[in-house]
Amino acid sequence: MNCYGGFALSEIFDSLWPDYDPGRFFCELTAHRADAGPVPRLLAERLGRIGLPDLRARAAQAETDLIDLGITFTVYSDATAIDRILPFDCIPRVLTHGEWDLLERACKQRVAALNLFLGDVYGKHRIIKDGVIPADLVFNNSNYRPEMQDFPVPHGTYAHICGIDIIRDEFGDFRVLEDNARTPSGVSYVIENRHLMLRTFPDLMAGIKLMPVDDYGRRLRAAMSEIAPGGHGDPQVVLLSPGIYNSAYFEHVFLAREMGVPLVVGADLVVENERVFMRTTAGLKPVHTIYRRLNDDYLDPAVFKADSMLGVRGLIGAWRAGNVAIANAVGTGVADDKAVYAYMPRIIKYYLGEEPLIKNVDTHICREAEGLQYTLDNLDKLVTKPVGESGGYGITIGPRASKEELEASRAAILADPGNWISQPMIGLSVGPTLAEEGIGPRHLDLRPFIITGRESWVLPGGLSRVAMKRGSLIVNSSQGGGSKDTWVLAENFAAGEGGAA
Repeated sequence: MNCYGGFALSEIFDSLWPDYDPGRFFCELTAHRADAGPVPRLLAERLGRIGLPDLRARAAQAETDLIDLGITFTVYSDATAIDRILPFDCIPRVLTHGEWDLLERACKQRVAALNLFLGDVYGKHRIIKDGVIPADLVFNNSNYRPEMQDFPVPHGTYAHICGIDIIRDEFGDFRVLEDNARTPSGVSYVIENRHLMLRTFPDLMAGIKLMPVDDYGRRLRAAMSEIAPGGHGDPQVVLLSPGIYNSAYFEHVFLAREMGVPLVVGADLVVENERVFMRTTAGLKPVHTIYRRLNDDYLDPAVFKADSMLGVRGLIGAWRAGNVAIANAVGTGVADDKAVYAYMPRIIKYYLGEEPLIKNVDTHICREAEGLQYTLDNLDKLVTKPVGESGGYGITIGPRASKEELEASRAAILADPGNWISQPMIGLSVGPTLAEEGIGPRHLDLRPFIITGRESWVLPGGLSRVAMKRGSLIVNSSQGGGSKDTWVLAENFAAGEGGAA
């Protein structure tokens, strides 16, 4: 029981919102955590003092701020509302010092293994020759790029920016749900959510010591400078965007500003004599590192899609010549494939000689006979996911699916087993969320962001995505999810140290 001053936290919360019931799910605020100290109690009491009407008014002001600041994303499939804000929930998610220590170490471990795996996949193929991973899982992967074979990258880093999706189950244990090693998005919301809280809810945060999130831009630029070709004391870094119609364009603008570097599109760059230059009003200026938010296929029409109007002709040649660095490296998508994900515990063990600090969700691989049969026999109990999709698309949640949906899933799996995995339905943790009925439990996940140059650094907290619909397990922004500010407590209260006012 989480008890401070003689009152259990659950009792305090019950007195404020008696209808709040997390059920069997782990609640990120009310569940007992020894090292949370007085912060959950303070947060609950302060929310109670603000009251529901004022919470709603301030939350509406926060969303108005998002619109005024242009903090939007694009949903290509919705012709009626192309630009949307990511719904912001004003009740933060709290991570303790000890929880963050585990998450941080687990993320660094995972990224280290991912980079070693990529170096091997595009190098000597030891993991394949040793029978740990099937060859066709790699070489037939749509994200595998043979052009990267034997191509050296600085510090052995392929995934310089990585997002690891993590959930917490009904027992309170963290599990890795997915790896994002291509062009992970959402970090801008981590930082903007904190700014929103500071402006709109300073009374919730007063006196509580949190780990800061404002260092991301500096850290990212430093990592981009570390991978630049040698001989440049102050290398020119740019952020390459597909342009204003991209769903994450706001984030591209935001990150370029945070890094203090130019935001460019393909037409702003030119390659001459295997060197990359940026067009400026003062003429051509050399470019040494490109942080690209552009998919592999569109990077260089001379190598990939010949009709791409978004990339830069000759870019890959300049990269191969050692005259420019590109982050993330081409071909990283082979490592965040959902089928490869199932092998990550073996990958970590193979390269690092360690067990995963945070385990995967149990995964059945339909390309394997045993996994396929188990999936088909238990469709109504499992969540099925297509390997090649993202954003929550194509998922069938068996326990909640109709008979027709289950049969459609069965047919899709049988038509292409290699494109499917299945997992048990996890009771995602919940957090108190401002909803139509008042304060209600909503499911959420977490995406920490890891920057890797010579070493890895993890942004404290990450993006807490929340399913705004009651009972929904889909937290993706494209499917109606929102986000919360993620508080990482800067102090460890396990030994009675620290305090908050």
